[in-house]
Amino acid sequence: MKSRPRIGTVGELKFTVAQEHVIDFATGGMPAVLSTPRLVALIERTARESLYSFLDDNERTVGAEIEIRHLAPTPLGQPVTIVARVIGAEARSVDFQFEVRDAHEVIARGLHKTRRRHRRELRETRRPQGRLNRFPRMNRRQFLHHGALAGAALVAGASRLPAQVPGERPPRAPEVTVLNPRNRVPVGLIIDDSTCLVNLNRFTMPQFDTAFAGAAQVYKRDWRAWPVEIPDSFVRKFGEWCAGQGVKGKYSIVPYPACVGRLDRMLPGWTQNELKDSIGLVRELMVPNWDIHPEMATHSRVIDTKTGHPYPDHSLRFMENWEWTTGRSADEIANYLAYALQILKNIGLPCEGVTTPGGFGKKARPQMAQATFQAVRDVFGAEIPNYFTDLHDEGDASVAPLVLNASGLDGPDPRCVVQVVGCTGDWTGGWDNTPTAGADKFITGDLQGGRMVEVIQRGEPAMMFAHWTGIYWNGQELGFKVFQEVVRRLHARFDNLVWMKPSEVSRYWAAKELTKVERNGGTVKFQAPYACPDFTVRISARTQGPPRFRSGADTTPLEETATPLKLKPGSWCRDGETTLACLGLPKGFSQLEIS
Repeated sequence: MKSRPRIGTVGELKFTVAQEHVIDFATGGMPAVLSTPRLVALIERTARESLYSFLDDNERTVGAEIEIRHLAPTPLGQPVTIVARVIGAEARSVDFQFEVRDAHEVIARGLHKTRRRHRRELRETRRPQGRLNRFPRMNRRQFLHHGALAGAALVAGASRLPAQVPGERPPRAPEVTVLNPRNRVPVGLIIDDSTCLVNLNRFTMPQFDTAFAGAAQVYKRDWRAWPVEIPDSFVRKFGEWCAGQGVKGKYSIVPYPACVGRLDRMLPGWTQNELKDSIGLVRELMVPNWDIHPEMATHSRVIDTKTGHPYPDHSLRFMENWEWTTGRSADEIANYLAYALQILKNIGLPCEGVTTPGGFGKKARPQMAQATFQAVRDVFGAEIPNYFTDLHDEGDASVAPLVLNASGLDGPDPRCVVQVVGCTGDWTGGWDNTPTAGADKFITGDLQGGRMVEVIQRGEPAMMFAHWTGIYWNGQELGFKVFQEVVRRLHARFDNLVWMKPSEVSRYWAAKELTKVERNGGTVKFQAPYACPDFTVRISARTQGPPRFRSGADTTPLEETATPLKLKPGSWCRDGETTLACLGLPKGFSQLEIS
C-alpha cells in the first residue's frame, strides 16, 4: 500500500435503478425494486474504488464484513447515491461507514470492512478447475438449523466491526492548541439509578434474582427491608446543597422505573399529585444544573414498545442490563431509546442524551452510538446527543470524551455523538447499599492523592460516578456525606476547576475536535460546525497588542487578563512566549487577529 487512507476519505457512486438491479421475484403484482444483494455489491464497489489511489499496482481489496440495514424500497428509474466514508484504517484492512439515498430518503446505512490482498494471494486461494464444492443433502429441519448458524455467524461478524467510530476530523494548524474551557479542568458528577419517588434497588433486586433463576448470590438480599421511596425532601436537600456549591452533572430519571409505572401516566402506590410534584421538583431544581437522562425504560425488564408491557420472558435475554441489545440493529435500539425519551418529553423534562443501564449496548457499541444519535435527535432535536456507558476508575486509560460518527462538518447539518466517560467507581455507596469506600478514594485527607487528583492533574475531564440509591443509602444519607466531603476537599485543593454537565462537556469536546483551525501569519481562522462558549486556544506567538475577534461584520478587541485562570469569553492573556484567548465561538466562520 502506498499510504493509508485518511479517516474521512469518501467514495461516492451514483446510479439509476435499472432492470439488472431489481429483485428477480417481481411477479404477481410484486413491484420491481432495488434488491439488497445488488445494493451490497455496489456498496462494496464504492468502497473498493475509493481505495485505488492508495494501493500498489499488484494489490487489490476484497470485502470482508458488512452490516446493512435496507430501510426502504427504491423502484425502477430512481436515482441512487452511495457514500462510503473511511472511519478506520489499519495495515491490512479499512473500515467504512456508508449511507445510501434515493431521491426521497435514506434507503440504507451500515458498516463495511475491506481487506487488502496481493494478487498472488488471490490466485493461490482459487480452487482447482473441475472441482465442485458438494454439499450434503439435508432435510428442512437441518436446513433451518444451518441457516440459524449462518445468521449467528453474520451477527458475530458484525460485532467485530470497529467498536468506536470517530468519523471525520478536520485539519488543525500545529501552532494553535485548543485547551480546556477557560484553561480549567471540567469536573462533574454522574448519578445513575435515580427517578421520581421510587427507590429503584428495592424493586429491581427481585427481578434480577428471577432473571438469574436464583443462581446469583449477589441478588439474595433482604430487599423487603429497604424503603419503597426516596422522598422528594431528600431530592430538595441534595439539589439545594449542590446548587450552593456550584456542582453540576447528570441525573437519571428512569421513565418506567422497574415496571412500577410510567411517569407520564401513574405510579401505583403514589397519588397523581405526589407524582406531579415530584416531576415538578426535578424540573425546577435539578434541570438548571443537571442533565436529565433516561436510563433506558425500566432499568430492569425490557418493554415491548408495541404493547407497553414487559415481555413475558423473564430471562437475561429480555433484561435491559444484559443481553437484549446483543445482535440488534441501530434502528431497533433507537426505537427502544425513543420510547424511553418520549416518556420524559411527555412530562416536560428536556434530554440531550441517555445513560445505559448495566450492560445495555456493551456488545453493540457501533449500533449504540448510532442509535443514541438517531433517537435523541428524533425526539428532542438535540444538536449534539451524548451518552454515558463506560468508566475507568484506575490506571492510565484516557477518560476524555469520545467524539464519534462525525460527518457533514462543512455542511448545514453537522453530525456527531459524544460518549462521556466516568473516572471513578461508585465509592459513595453501591446501587445495592454496599458500603461506601469513603472520600479518600476520590481525594485523600491531605489533598495530595486519590483518583480525582490523578485525573485533574493530567488535565482530563474528571466526571465522578455515583448511584442515587447509594447516596441516599436507605435514608442514612451515607453517600451524600461522603460526596460533601469530596467537594470540600476538591475546592480546598484546586483553583482551576469548572463544574460542567455532560452536555456542556460534549459540546466543548465536539468543538475542540471538529473545528477546522488554520493560521496564516497573524490570523487564525476557525470553521466551526458547532457554536461553543468558553472556547480557549493557545497560539505559539507573543502578541504586542490586544487580539481582535471577527465574527460576521463585527470585530471586537479582546480584554486582557492578568493570569490564565481569569480568562472568560472575550478575553486574552500572555503566557510566556504564547498567547491565550478565550472566545464565544460562533457556528461557522470566524477569525482571530493577533499583532
